[in-house]
Amino acid sequence: MWKEEENKLTRSFEFKDFRAAMAFMNKVADVAEELNHHPWWSNVYNKVEIELTTHDAGNTVTDKDKKLARRIDQIADELLASEV
Repeated sequence: MWKEEENKLTRSFEFKDFRAAMAFMNKVADVAEELNHHPWWSNVYNKVEIELTTHDAGNTVTDKDKKLARRIDQIADELLASEV
């Protein structure tokens, strides 16, 4: 679940292993390029932390962030479902 706080959307994801986390990040990178809207993120082993904010709008949450968040959720849902 995304949280909106301090003018950003944040969410943590946990995958079965490093490869799954990297597959997720690669898919998100493709979508970020498509939307020309890039996340701040970090990765440690199987965990990915993401923050979304729109710099052009004074570092606030905009529709661009919400759209990217929805697409990220779709990617995560697909990958996590395949881990079962």
